[in-house]
Amino acid sequence: KEEAISLVTRVKYGAVSATVPQTSLHRSCRWYSVSHLSVKERIDQKRQAALQGGGQQRIEAQHKRGKLTARERVQLLLDPESFVETDMFVEHRCADFGMEQDRNKFPGDSVVTGRGRINGRLVYVFSQRGNSILCDILFVLQDFTVFGGSLSGAHAQKICKIMDQAMTVGAPVIGLNDSGGARIQEGVESLAGYADIFLRNVMASGVIPQISLIMGPCAGGAVPEIFPNWHSVTNEDVTQEELGGAKTHTTVSGVAHRAFENDIEALLNLREFFNFLPLSNQDPAPIRESHDSSDRLVPSLDNIVPLESTKAYDMLDIIHAIVDERDFFEIMPNYAKNIVVGFARMNGRTVGIVGNQPKVASGCLDINSSVKGARFVRFCDAFNIPIITFVDVPGFLPGTAQEYGGIIRHGAKLLFAFAEATVPKITIITRKAYGGAYDVMSSKHLRGDVNYAWPTAEVAVMGAKGAVQIIFRGKENQAEAEAEYVEKFANPFPAAVRGFVDDIIEPATTRKKICQDLEVLASKKQVNPWKKHANIPL
Repeated sequence: KEEAISLVTRVKYGAVSATVPQTSLHRSCRWYSVSHLSVKERIDQKRQAALQGGGQQRIEAQHKRGKLTARERVQLLLDPESFVETDMFVEHRCADFGMEQDRNKFPGDSVVTGRGRINGRLVYVFSQRGNSILCDILFVLQDFTVFGGSLSGAHAQKICKIMDQAMTVGAPVIGLNDSGGARIQEGVESLAGYADIFLRNVMASGVIPQISLIMGPCAGGAVPEIFPNWHSVTNEDVTQEELGGAKTHTTVSGVAHRAFENDIEALLNLREFFNFLPLSNQDPAPIRESHDSSDRLVPSLDNIVPLESTKAYDMLDIIHAIVDERDFFEIMPNYAKNIVVGFARMNGRTVGIVGNQPKVASGCLDINSSVKGARFVRFCDAFNIPIITFVDVPGFLPGTAQEYGGIIRHGAKLLFAFAEATVPKITIITRKAYGGAYDVMSSKHLRGDVNYAWPTAEVAVMGAKGAVQIIFRGKENQAEAEAEYVEKFANPFPAAVRGFVDDIIEPATTRKKICQDLEVLASKKQVNPWKKHANIPL
């Protein structure tokens, strides 16, 4: 009895000695004897192990590849000394295939979670091995490959906890991902982890911004084994880069929004991008002090649109000239280049910008550009960011590929997004606004708040040459008829006299007008009819 009391006393105060005799009583009480260290010493030891991650050797190996560790990435992303970590001591619960052994357990279980600040603004962060495609914005590194997410049950538990907290307080979530594959030893628990996170992605959508940065290979659990036999499964000869590399997902699939060269460039750009966003759907668009006068005239715009209606120009030249300090953060710059989307500031206020790009496919709308534009418009509307639209669109791209691919359905997504949006909407028609594409591009008919036209604007069903060939088919004096049509319709007056544009403005005054309108529209209140949810044409 005295021996038992002595043993329990020493365990209680963390002073169990490794030299305690292996008596039958000791063996029966072995579960008390967790360590010969005190509780404080054990805490410090676990904390140090968590900070070391996989150990110094693996840290050095990561550095040799030119990459930062998960913790270093968090520290670079966040303001100095602002990171508050959670669940540092969590370990996996798998007891199969030798996973229960101490050498296979690491404090934190390979994912760092917590909260911090970016330029003083609250954000929740996880830095782990895995990814989420259900986020709002997905950035990647040039050398990444992605096939699907990967995580363990403990990963999911930690990530879900900070996502729940972010939803509760109204703050964005950023995921920094670098994965080598799923933990297949956990079986269904890993699958449950996927679903737990996906559910929170969906619930958080439109409530808080969700941003993912893929910083290394991110593969589903079985992909490393399957990939060498890809040809036998799909009868396709394809490299890993072609299948799921950065170029593929930023130019072909449209899965990723921007690509960067390395960890540091990516994290610094992410900090810059974060500054454009409100913390949640309850916050207005951020405003910061501007040193660029809101009354600034832009004389270069008076001659930027070519006299020949078929000659191209760069819509980015207009955007950079108008926004504060020429600072435009373009989203998806290498995908569906016939439309331009991104964030800027006008008199210090964050705005979303959408513009047709005459340099690519004459600015025609097609399937990819419609989807790209629609998703961006809906993001801006969800987070109270005013939308400025620059229009130069000759119509929807014709052809069997577009028709078979459902251009009508996909084009309707862009129309739906603009019509549904209740944020301030300002539209400038710079040149062509033809056919149904005129309607789709934030026209007055889709509840545009302020719609302007430049003197070079043409609002019509179609171009003069095509219209004349239909209207005056078989008749003489086609050239004279075309001139008459141009006089009547190839100018902004038909829309202006009907109130479909609010004013015809000099291009040089565009910035001044937009800044004035944004100031007025800052108090805009518009509510859509009650519904469980809309049924956008997916």
